[in-house]
Amino acid sequence: MLEAIGRHELEQAEPAAASLAEEYRTAAAEPSVHELVEVVTGAAAVARRLLQIQLEAGEEVCALVTGTPVTVPGGENAVEERAAARGVRCRVVLERAALDQPAGMKELTAALGRGERVRMVEKVPTNLVVADRALALVPLTGRSAEPAALVVHAGGLLELLSGLFESVWREALPLRPGADRVAADPDGPDTADLEILALLLAGLTDASVARQLDLGLRTVQRRVRRLMELTGARTRLQLGWHACERGWVTRED
Repeated sequence: MLEAIGRHELEQAEPAAASLAEEYRTAAAEPSVHELVEVVTGAAAVARRLLQIQLEAGEEVCALVTGTPVTVPGGENAVEERAAARGVRCRVVLERAALDQPAGMKELTAALGRGERVRMVEKVPTNLVVADRALALVPLTGRSAEPAALVVHAGGLLELLSGLFESVWREALPLRPGADRVAADPDGPDTADLEILALLLAGLTDASVARQLDLGLRTVQRRVRRLMELTGARTRLQLGWHACERGWVTRED
């Protein structure tokens, strides 16, 4: 009798044991949380990891940049130039305050010169870099004075961060002027006019545009009046419409 009872209990336990073994094998085959997310602490460590992500990208780097961007100390342009030489595409959304940084306009001009696609919005939710949709870096904010960041590998969180970038990108305004139209229209705007138009359409004030382009306020206002006369626009809203229609500024897909 006791032997029969023991055998019966064993038979009942076998399916449960098999189920637990299968759950263990499934969990072992899946990447652990530590493999999906890295925590990087310290300004130097965050900068090094950001540099590594940029250098290892093979297809595309996407970035959201706030008014206080995460920077790589020294050689930033050299890194991005090497990426462009390898055929790595780059899409960047700038928060408007990013242009108030000391080298903001210089870096924007350099980025456009490298063929990067740059857009602007009033506010971006966070600094973010996504490389090849396979790796992302997002800074951690908190009360601690020590900078830190999350490096996110493939998984649901990475998809969420990639989706965040695409959502902000769709709503942002391109900053690339239609410079190729200048030579075709000698009586039209020059390069400085196109830069002014692009920044005005992005929402900057005359004073901000003058500061960013290192021009006098009256010079900016005079150029805007000339463009309005050239297009027959009575308001700046009409000027923006005419600028888009004439290809002086471009709206990317």
